[in-house]
Amino acid sequence: MSNLELIKKLAGAWKELPASQKQVYEEAKNTDWKKYGEQLAAYKAQLTPAQAAALKEERRKLLAKRRSLRAKRELSLLGKPKRARTGFNIFLSENYQESEGISPVAKMKKLFDAWQKMSPSQKQPYLQLAQDDKVRYENEMKSWESKMIQMGREDLVRSTKKRVRKKPAETAQKAATAKAPSDGKKAKLKKSEE
Repeated sequence: MSNLELIKKLAGAWKELPASQKQVYEEAKNTDWKKYGEQLAAYKAQLTPAQAAALKEERRKLLAKRRSLRAKRELSLLGKPKRARTGFNIFLSENYQESEGISPVAKMKKLFDAWQKMSPSQKQPYLQLAQDDKVRYENEMKSWESKMIQMGREDLVRSTKKRVRKKPAETAQKAATAKAPSDGKKAKLKKSEE
């Protein structure tokens, strides 16, 4: 019997159990829960402030991860299109089965090295397929977003503002001017604001 079948059988038995017999298990649960609360309070009391902060941060990360997974699951249930694949992804999917290697990591390394050694003309078919897939993705996203707007889920629609990407030379120049203030008072002001 598999775990799933066992759980279904136990759930069915629990549903058929009269309330008077369930009461015994409910009381045991309540006493165990109370005991757990007391043990948790005692454990937290003996922690140092640094340990308590680390525990709190770990809990925050866990909850953020759960929220992220729920959001991804919701998007997949709403039928959000899969992202466009890159040329390398297409190359990888076509050649993964035939590649040599003991482990999946070894196969990936070999394929990555092969991709790096390929000439631009050899990469061109994969890059063209990636461009086609990008067009497919954009078309599917437009129809999906219009469907979400009709459903009243504007929160899932991508922002219409395009981010302006700065060129590396402009970024370096702005960083250099920001590091060298012309007046000493400005530097003090920035430190006090932090």
